[in-house]
Amino acid sequence: MANYPNSYYAATLNSKLETNPLPQNLEVETCIIGGGYAGLMTALSLIERGHTNIAVIEKHKVGWGCSGRNGGFVFGGYSLGPKQLIKQVGEAKAKELYQLTLDGVNLIRERVKKYNIDCDLVDEGVLWANWFKDQSLLLDEQAFMRDKMDVDWQYIEPEVLREQLKTDRYHGALFEPNAMHFHPLNYARGIAKQIQSQGGQVFEDCPVLDIDYQSATKVVKTVNGNVKAKNVVLSGGGYIGDLCKPVARSILPIATYVMTTEPLGDELQNYINTQAAVYDTRFAFDYYRPLKDTRLLWGGRINANTSKPKDLDHILRRDLAKVFPDLKDVKVDYNWQGWMGYARHQMAQIGELAPGVWFGIGFGGHGVAPTTTAGEILAAAITKQNETYKNFQPWGLPWNGGPFGPMAAQTSYWWYELKDWMKEKLE
Repeated sequence: MANYPNSYYAATLNSKLETNPLPQNLEVETCIIGGGYAGLMTALSLIERGHTNIAVIEKHKVGWGCSGRNGGFVFGGYSLGPKQLIKQVGEAKAKELYQLTLDGVNLIRERVKKYNIDCDLVDEGVLWANWFKDQSLLLDEQAFMRDKMDVDWQYIEPEVLREQLKTDRYHGALFEPNAMHFHPLNYARGIAKQIQSQGGQVFEDCPVLDIDYQSATKVVKTVNGNVKAKNVVLSGGGYIGDLCKPVARSILPIATYVMTTEPLGDELQNYINTQAAVYDTRFAFDYYRPLKDTRLLWGGRINANTSKPKDLDHILRRDLAKVFPDLKDVKVDYNWQGWMGYARHQMAQIGELAPGVWFGIGFGGHGVAPTTTAGEILAAAITKQNETYKNFQPWGLPWNGGPFGPMAAQTSYWWYELKDWMKEKLE
Protein backbone atom coordinates (compact mmCIF):
# COMPACT_ATOMS: atom_id res chain seq x y z
CA MET A 1 0.00 0.00 0.00
CA ALA A 2 3.04 2.27 -0.23
CA ASN A 3 2.42 3.81 3.23
CA TYR A 4 -1.11 4.94 2.43
CA PRO A 5 -3.89 4.56 5.01
CA ASN A 6 -5.73 1.27 4.65
CA SER A 7 -8.47 1.66 2.03
CA TYR A 8 -9.82 -0.07 -1.05
CA TYR A 9 -7.99 2.47 -3.19
CA ALA A 10 -4.65 1.85 -1.50
CA ALA A 11 -5.15 -1.89 -1.87
CA THR A 12 -5.77 -1.56 -5.62
CA LEU A 13 -2.90 0.70 -6.68
CA ASN A 14 -1.95 -0.20 -10.22
CA SER A 15 1.40 1.51 -10.80
CA LYS A 16 4.61 2.50 -9.07
CA LEU A 17 5.63 6.11 -8.56
CA GLU A 18 9.36 6.60 -8.13
CA THR A 19 10.38 9.80 -6.37
CA ASN A 20 13.81 11.00 -5.24
CA PRO A 21 14.64 12.56 -1.87
CA LEU A 22 14.60 16.35 -1.84
CA PRO A 23 18.13 17.77 -2.24
CA GLN A 24 19.58 19.84 0.62
CA ASN A 25 19.13 22.96 -1.50
CA LEU A 26 16.88 23.23 -4.54
CA GLU A 27 15.96 26.19 -6.70
CA VAL A 28 12.85 26.18 -8.87
CA GLU A 29 10.59 28.75 -10.41
CA THR A 30 7.46 27.45 -8.62
CA CYS A 31 7.19 25.33 -5.47
CA ILE A 32 3.82 23.68 -4.83
CA ILE A 33 3.08 22.50 -1.29
CA GLY A 34 0.66 19.58 -1.21
CA GLY A 35 0.54 16.52 -3.45
CA GLY A 36 -3.24 16.21 -3.60
CA TYR A 37 -5.43 17.22 -6.51
CA ALA A 38 -5.09 20.99 -6.07
CA GLY A 39 -1.30 20.82 -6.06
CA LEU A 40 -0.99 18.19 -8.78
CA MET A 41 -3.42 19.93 -11.12
CA THR A 42 -1.65 23.25 -10.65
CA ALA A 43 1.65 21.57 -11.47
CA LEU A 44 0.31 19.85 -14.59
CA SER A 45 -1.47 23.00 -15.77
CA LEU A 46 1.79 24.92 -15.43
CA ILE A 47 3.68 22.25 -17.35
CA GLU A 48 1.07 22.26 -20.11
CA ARG A 49 1.80 25.99 -20.43
CA GLY A 50 5.55 25.38 -20.77
CA HIS A 51 6.35 26.26 -17.15
CA THR A 52 8.28 23.12 -16.21
CA ASN A 53 10.76 24.28 -13.55
CA ILE A 54 8.53 23.26 -10.66
CA ALA A 55 8.60 21.07 -7.55
CA VAL A 56 5.65 19.47 -5.75
CA ILE A 57 6.36 18.90 -2.04
CA GLU A 58 4.18 16.32 -0.25
CA LYS A 59 4.29 15.52 3.47
CA HIS A 60 3.23 11.90 2.94
CA LYS A 61 2.49 10.33 -0.45
CA VAL A 62 0.86 11.69 -3.59
CA GLY A 63 -2.91 11.63 -3.03
CA TRP A 64 -2.49 10.62 0.63
CA GLY A 65 -5.31 12.88 1.87
CA CYS A 66 -8.87 13.19 0.62
CA SER A 67 -7.67 13.27 -2.99
CA GLY A 68 -6.94 9.56 -2.66
CA ARG A 69 -9.79 8.66 -0.32
CA ASN A 70 -12.90 10.34 -1.76
CA GLY A 71 -15.97 8.76 -3.31
CA GLY A 72 -14.60 9.16 -6.84
CA PHE A 73 -17.43 11.39 -8.13
CA VAL A 74 -16.54 13.80 -10.94
CA PHE A 75 -19.16 16.48 -11.48
CA GLY A 76 -19.62 20.24 -11.60
CA GLY A 77 -20.24 22.69 -8.78
CA TYR A 78 -18.76 23.82 -5.49
CA SER A 79 -19.71 23.05 -1.92
CA LEU A 80 -21.55 26.38 -2.07
CA GLY A 81 -24.56 25.62 -4.25
CA PRO A 82 -25.42 27.57 -7.41
CA LYS A 83 -28.49 29.19 -5.83
CA GLN A 84 -26.32 30.64 -3.07
CA LEU A 85 -23.76 31.69 -5.70
CA ILE A 86 -26.44 33.71 -7.47
CA LYS A 87 -27.50 35.37 -4.19
CA GLN A 88 -23.92 36.37 -3.48
CA VAL A 89 -22.55 37.44 -6.88
CA GLY A 90 -25.51 37.60 -9.29
CA GLU A 91 -26.65 35.34 -12.12
CA ALA A 92 -24.01 36.16 -14.72
CA LYS A 93 -21.02 35.74 -12.40
CA ALA A 94 -22.50 32.62 -10.76
CA LYS A 95 -23.01 30.96 -14.13
CA GLU A 96 -19.44 31.84 -15.12
CA LEU A 97 -18.06 30.35 -11.91
CA TYR A 98 -20.14 27.19 -12.27
CA GLN A 99 -19.04 26.80 -15.90
CA LEU A 100 -15.42 26.78 -14.75
CA THR A 101 -16.11 23.54 -12.87
CA LEU A 102 -17.80 22.00 -15.91
CA ASP A 103 -14.66 22.87 -17.85
CA GLY A 104 -12.78 21.03 -15.08
CA VAL A 105 -14.89 17.90 -15.65
CA ASN A 106 -14.13 18.03 -19.37
CA LEU A 107 -10.42 18.56 -18.72
CA ILE A 108 -10.29 15.49 -16.47
CA ARG A 109 -11.94 13.47 -19.20
CA GLU A 110 -9.43 14.77 -21.76
CA ARG A 111 -6.40 14.12 -19.54
CA VAL A 112 -7.40 10.55 -18.74
CA LYS A 113 -7.57 9.88 -22.47
CA LYS A 114 -4.55 11.99 -23.50
CA TYR A 115 -2.20 10.56 -20.88
CA ASN A 116 -3.72 7.07 -20.88
CA ILE A 117 -4.32 7.12 -17.12
CA ASP A 118 -5.61 3.77 -15.85
CA CYS A 119 -8.13 4.90 -13.21
CA ASP A 120 -11.29 2.87 -13.90
CA LEU A 121 -13.07 5.89 -15.39
CA VAL A 122 -16.80 5.27 -15.84
CA ASP A 123 -18.27 8.03 -18.00
CA GLU A 124 -21.92 7.16 -17.31
CA GLY A 125 -23.21 10.14 -15.35
CA VAL A 126 -24.45 10.66 -11.80
CA LEU A 127 -27.94 10.23 -10.30
CA TRP A 128 -29.31 12.66 -7.69
CA ALA A 129 -31.92 10.42 -6.07
CA ASN A 130 -34.83 11.98 -4.21
CA TRP A 131 -35.06 10.82 -0.59
CA PHE A 132 -38.41 12.62 -0.20
CA LYS A 133 -41.79 12.07 -1.86
CA ASP A 134 -42.17 15.64 -3.09
CA GLN A 135 -41.35 15.65 -6.81
CA SER A 136 -41.38 19.44 -7.02
CA LEU A 137 -37.90 19.39 -5.45
CA LEU A 138 -36.55 17.64 -8.54
CA LEU A 139 -38.58 19.57 -11.07
CA ASP A 140 -37.68 22.93 -9.54
CA GLU A 141 -33.98 22.02 -9.48
CA GLN A 142 -34.11 20.81 -13.07
CA ALA A 143 -35.71 24.08 -14.21
CA PHE A 144 -33.25 26.15 -12.18
CA MET A 145 -30.19 24.38 -13.60
CA ARG A 146 -31.57 24.67 -17.13
CA ASP A 147 -32.61 28.32 -16.93
CA LYS A 148 -29.85 29.75 -14.75
CA MET A 149 -26.82 27.48 -15.33
CA ASP A 150 -27.60 26.29 -18.88
CA VAL A 151 -27.19 22.69 -17.68
CA ASP A 152 -29.47 19.83 -18.75
CA TRP A 153 -30.31 17.46 -15.91
CA GLN A 154 -32.79 14.79 -16.96
CA TYR A 155 -35.80 14.00 -14.78
CA ILE A 156 -36.32 10.30 -14.04
CA GLU A 157 -39.73 9.21 -12.78
CA PRO A 158 -39.90 7.01 -9.67
CA GLU A 159 -41.04 3.92 -11.62
CA VAL A 160 -38.19 4.27 -14.11
CA LEU A 161 -35.64 4.87 -11.35
CA ARG A 162 -36.66 1.64 -9.60
CA GLU A 163 -35.49 -0.25 -12.68
CA GLN A 164 -32.00 1.20 -12.10
CA LEU A 165 -31.90 1.31 -8.30
CA LYS A 166 -33.83 -1.66 -6.93
CA THR A 167 -35.19 0.05 -3.84
CA ASP A 168 -38.38 1.75 -2.66
CA ARG A 169 -36.34 4.30 -0.75
CA TYR A 170 -36.20 6.91 -3.53
CA HIS A 171 -38.87 8.93 -5.29
CA GLY A 172 -37.47 9.83 -8.69
CA ALA A 173 -34.13 11.41 -9.56
CA LEU A 174 -32.26 13.85 -11.72
CA PHE A 175 -29.61 12.43 -14.00
CA GLU A 176 -26.50 14.50 -14.71
CA PRO A 177 -25.06 13.08 -17.96
CA ASN A 178 -21.85 15.15 -18.01
CA ALA A 179 -20.52 13.45 -14.88
CA MET A 180 -18.28 10.47 -14.18
CA HIS A 181 -16.69 8.40 -11.45
CA PHE A 182 -13.23 6.87 -11.12
CA HIS A 183 -10.46 5.47 -8.88
CA PRO A 184 -9.21 8.75 -7.34
CA LEU A 185 -5.86 7.50 -6.04
CA ASN A 186 -4.78 5.88 -9.29
CA TYR A 187 -5.80 9.08 -11.05
CA ALA A 188 -3.68 11.21 -8.69
CA ARG A 189 -0.66 8.98 -9.19
CA GLY A 190 -1.18 8.96 -12.94
CA ILE A 191 -1.12 12.77 -12.95
CA ALA A 192 2.04 12.77 -10.79
CA LYS A 193 3.78 10.47 -13.27
CA GLN A 194 2.88 12.85 -16.09
CA ILE A 195 4.33 15.77 -14.13
CA GLN A 196 7.58 13.84 -13.76
CA SER A 197 7.68 12.71 -17.37
CA GLN A 198 7.35 16.32 -18.58
CA GLY A 199 10.11 17.80 -16.45
CA GLY A 200 8.46 18.57 -13.12
CA GLN A 201 9.73 17.19 -9.83
CA VAL A 202 7.70 15.44 -7.13
CA PHE A 203 9.03 14.89 -3.62
CA GLU A 204 7.19 12.65 -1.13
CA ASP A 205 7.75 12.09 2.62
CA CYS A 206 8.87 15.70 2.93
CA PRO A 207 7.00 17.72 5.60
CA VAL A 208 7.24 21.49 5.24
CA LEU A 209 8.27 23.27 8.43
CA ASP A 210 7.95 26.92 7.47
CA ILE A 211 7.68 29.32 4.55
CA ASP A 212 9.58 32.61 4.26
CA TYR A 213 7.46 34.44 1.72
CA GLN A 214 8.20 38.09 2.45
CA SER A 215 10.96 38.60 -0.12
CA ALA A 216 11.07 38.24 -3.90
CA THR A 217 12.69 34.81 -3.58
CA LYS A 218 10.63 32.61 -1.28
CA VAL A 219 12.18 29.89 0.88
CA VAL A 220 10.24 26.74 1.69
CA LYS A 221 11.89 25.02 4.65
CA THR A 222 11.38 21.27 4.90
CA VAL A 223 12.74 18.47 7.09
CA ASN A 224 15.00 17.42 4.20
CA GLY A 225 16.23 20.73 2.85
CA ASN A 226 15.24 24.17 1.57
CA VAL A 227 13.55 25.10 -1.68
CA LYS A 228 14.02 28.58 -3.14
CA ALA A 229 11.29 29.68 -5.53
CA LYS A 230 9.87 32.72 -7.25
CA ASN A 231 6.33 31.41 -6.69
CA VAL A 232 4.82 29.30 -3.93
CA VAL A 233 1.42 27.57 -4.11
CA LEU A 234 -0.31 26.35 -0.93
CA SER A 235 -2.71 23.46 -1.48
CA GLY A 236 -2.82 21.30 1.62
CA GLY A 237 -6.59 20.86 1.92
CA GLY A 238 -7.93 19.50 5.19
CA TYR A 239 -4.42 18.38 6.13
CA ILE A 240 -2.70 21.78 5.98
CA GLY A 241 -2.32 21.90 9.77
CA ASP A 242 -0.76 25.16 10.98
CA LEU A 243 1.31 25.85 7.88
CA CYS A 244 1.06 29.50 6.80
CA LYS A 245 -1.33 30.94 9.39
CA PRO A 246 -3.39 33.27 7.15
CA VAL A 247 -4.39 30.30 4.98
CA ALA A 248 -4.47 27.56 7.61
CA ARG A 249 -6.72 29.48 10.00
CA SER A 250 -9.41 29.68 7.30
CA ILE A 251 -9.72 25.91 6.91
CA LEU A 252 -11.84 23.60 9.03
CA PRO A 253 -11.09 19.87 8.61
CA ILE A 254 -14.34 17.88 8.38
CA ALA A 255 -14.40 14.08 8.34
CA THR A 256 -16.40 11.93 5.95
CA TYR A 257 -16.55 8.14 5.75
CA VAL A 258 -16.36 5.47 3.05
CA MET A 259 -16.52 1.69 2.87
CA THR A 260 -16.51 -1.00 0.22
CA THR A 261 -18.34 -4.29 0.44
CA GLU A 262 -17.02 -7.69 -0.53
CA PRO A 263 -17.37 -8.49 -4.27
CA LEU A 264 -21.07 -9.17 -4.94
CA GLY A 265 -20.75 -10.72 -8.40
CA ASP A 266 -23.98 -10.95 -10.38
CA GLU A 267 -25.92 -10.17 -7.19
CA LEU A 268 -24.94 -6.50 -7.49
CA GLN A 269 -27.44 -6.10 -10.35
CA ASN A 270 -30.21 -7.07 -7.94
CA TYR A 271 -29.59 -3.73 -6.26
CA ILE A 272 -27.91 -1.45 -8.78
CA ASN A 273 -28.68 -1.87 -12.46
CA THR A 274 -26.79 1.19 -13.67
CA GLN A 275 -23.19 2.28 -14.06
CA ALA A 276 -24.00 5.79 -12.81
CA ALA A 277 -22.84 6.97 -9.40
CA VAL A 278 -25.57 7.95 -6.93
CA TYR A 279 -26.15 10.48 -4.15
CA ASP A 280 -29.39 11.64 -2.53
CA THR A 281 -31.20 14.88 -1.81
CA ARG A 282 -30.61 15.16 1.95
CA PHE A 283 -28.10 17.59 3.44
CA ALA A 284 -26.05 14.73 4.93
CA PHE A 285 -26.52 12.48 1.93
CA ASP A 286 -25.33 8.96 1.17
CA TYR A 287 -23.19 8.48 -1.94
CA TYR A 288 -22.31 5.24 -3.64
CA ARG A 289 -21.27 3.60 -6.88
CA PRO A 290 -20.62 0.17 -8.37
CA LEU A 291 -16.97 -0.80 -8.76
CA LYS A 292 -15.50 -2.79 -11.62
CA ASP A 293 -14.87 -5.82 -9.39
CA THR A 294 -18.60 -5.88 -8.40
CA ARG A 295 -18.10 -4.31 -4.99
CA LEU A 296 -20.35 -1.52 -3.83
CA LEU A 297 -18.54 1.60 -2.61
CA TRP A 298 -20.66 3.43 -0.05
CA GLY A 299 -19.96 6.72 1.69
CA GLY A 300 -21.66 9.34 3.75
CA ARG A 301 -21.97 11.29 6.98
CA ILE A 302 -19.92 14.32 7.94
CA ASN A 303 -18.46 15.10 11.32
CA ALA A 304 -16.40 17.93 12.78
CA ASN A 305 -14.81 15.36 15.09
CA THR A 306 -11.95 14.05 12.96
CA SER A 307 -11.37 10.90 15.04
CA LYS A 308 -12.35 7.72 13.20
CA PRO A 309 -15.33 5.91 14.80
CA LYS A 310 -14.40 2.45 16.09
CA ASP A 311 -17.57 0.88 14.66
CA LEU A 312 -17.43 2.63 11.28
CA ASP A 313 -18.32 -0.46 9.23
CA HIS A 314 -21.42 -0.98 11.39
CA ILE A 315 -22.45 2.69 11.03
CA LEU A 316 -22.14 2.70 7.25
CA ARG A 317 -23.71 -0.73 6.82
CA ARG A 318 -26.72 0.49 8.81
CA ASP A 319 -27.02 3.43 6.39
CA LEU A 320 -26.73 1.03 3.47
CA ALA A 321 -29.55 -1.12 4.88
CA LYS A 322 -31.92 1.86 4.85
CA VAL A 323 -31.66 1.83 1.06
CA PHE A 324 -31.00 -1.85 0.36
CA PRO A 325 -32.35 -3.85 3.35
CA ASP A 326 -31.17 -7.20 1.97
CA LEU A 327 -27.56 -6.00 2.29
CA LYS A 328 -27.78 -5.41 6.05
CA ASP A 329 -25.37 -8.28 6.74
CA VAL A 330 -23.05 -7.79 3.77
CA LYS A 331 -19.36 -8.22 4.51
CA VAL A 332 -17.38 -4.98 4.58
CA ASP A 333 -13.82 -5.44 3.31
CA TYR A 334 -12.57 -1.86 3.73
CA ASN A 335 -13.64 1.23 5.64
CA TRP A 336 -11.84 4.54 6.03
CA GLN A 337 -12.24 8.26 6.59
CA GLY A 338 -10.79 11.42 5.08
CA TRP A 339 -10.65 15.07 6.08
CA MET A 340 -12.23 17.56 3.74
CA GLY A 341 -11.12 21.20 3.91
CA TYR A 342 -14.06 23.59 4.44
CA ALA A 343 -14.18 27.36 4.68
CA ARG A 344 -16.97 29.06 6.63
CA HIS A 345 -18.41 30.45 3.41
CA GLN A 346 -18.29 26.98 1.74
CA MET A 347 -16.68 28.40 -1.39
CA ALA A 348 -13.40 27.31 -2.95
CA GLN A 349 -10.54 29.59 -1.96
CA ILE A 350 -8.30 30.49 -4.90
CA GLY A 351 -6.09 33.55 -4.87
CA GLU A 352 -2.89 35.38 -4.00
CA LEU A 353 -1.84 35.90 -0.39
CA ALA A 354 1.23 38.02 -1.16
CA PRO A 355 3.19 38.70 -4.37
CA GLY A 356 4.06 35.28 -5.78
CA VAL A 357 2.31 33.39 -2.95
CA TRP A 358 -0.82 31.57 -4.13
CA PHE A 359 -3.39 29.30 -2.55
CA GLY A 360 -5.90 26.76 -3.84
CA ILE A 361 -7.77 25.29 -0.90
CA GLY A 362 -11.19 24.84 0.74
CA PHE A 363 -12.93 22.57 -1.77
CA GLY A 364 -15.08 20.95 0.93
CA GLY A 365 -16.51 17.73 -0.45
CA HIS A 366 -16.72 18.91 -4.07
CA GLY A 367 -13.04 18.77 -4.84
CA VAL A 368 -12.39 16.61 -7.88
CA ALA A 369 -13.52 19.01 -10.61
CA PRO A 370 -12.96 22.33 -8.75
CA THR A 371 -9.36 21.41 -7.89
CA THR A 372 -8.77 20.90 -11.59
CA THR A 373 -10.40 24.29 -12.15
CA ALA A 374 -8.15 25.81 -9.49
CA GLY A 375 -5.07 24.34 -11.14
CA GLU A 376 -5.98 26.00 -14.42
CA ILE A 377 -6.75 29.33 -12.72
CA LEU A 378 -3.53 29.39 -10.68
CA ALA A 379 -1.37 28.31 -13.62
CA ALA A 380 -2.92 31.04 -15.76
CA ALA A 381 -2.21 33.60 -13.03
CA ILE A 382 1.39 32.50 -12.46
CA THR A 383 2.14 32.56 -16.19
CA LYS A 384 0.33 35.92 -16.46
CA GLN A 385 -2.15 34.50 -18.96
CA ASN A 386 -5.20 35.96 -17.20
CA GLU A 387 -6.54 37.04 -13.81
CA THR A 388 -9.54 34.72 -13.45
CA TYR A 389 -8.51 34.14 -9.83
CA LYS A 390 -9.92 37.57 -8.98
CA ASN A 391 -13.42 36.14 -9.43
CA PHE A 392 -12.88 34.37 -6.10
CA GLN A 393 -11.83 37.47 -4.16
CA PRO A 394 -15.31 38.14 -2.69
CA TRP A 395 -14.93 35.14 -0.37
CA GLY A 396 -11.38 35.62 0.90
CA LEU A 397 -9.83 33.72 3.81
CA PRO A 398 -12.21 34.13 6.78
CA TRP A 399 -11.25 32.86 10.22
CA ASN A 400 -12.46 29.30 10.83
CA GLY A 401 -13.54 29.96 14.39
CA GLY A 402 -10.47 28.48 16.01
CA PRO A 403 -11.36 26.11 18.87
CA PHE A 404 -15.05 27.03 18.49
CA GLY A 405 -15.15 26.23 14.76
CA PRO A 406 -15.73 22.46 14.97
CA MET A 407 -18.62 22.76 17.43
CA ALA A 408 -20.24 25.55 15.40
CA ALA A 409 -19.96 23.42 12.27
CA GLN A 410 -21.28 20.32 14.02
CA THR A 411 -24.24 22.24 15.42
CA SER A 412 -25.10 23.43 11.90
CA TYR A 413 -24.90 19.88 10.56
CA TRP A 414 -27.17 18.58 13.32
CA TRP A 415 -29.69 21.30 12.52
CA TYR A 416 -29.78 20.41 8.82
CA GLU A 417 -30.02 16.71 9.65
CA LEU A 418 -32.95 17.47 11.97
CA LYS A 419 -34.68 19.38 9.17
CA ASP A 420 -34.24 16.39 6.84
CA TRP A 421 -35.61 14.05 9.53
CA MET A 422 -38.60 16.29 10.18
CA LYS A 423 -39.37 16.59 6.47
CA GLU A 424 -39.26 12.84 6.09
CA LYS A 425 -41.55 12.29 9.11
CA LEU A 426 -44.06 14.91 7.94
CA GLU A 427 -44.37 13.13 4.63
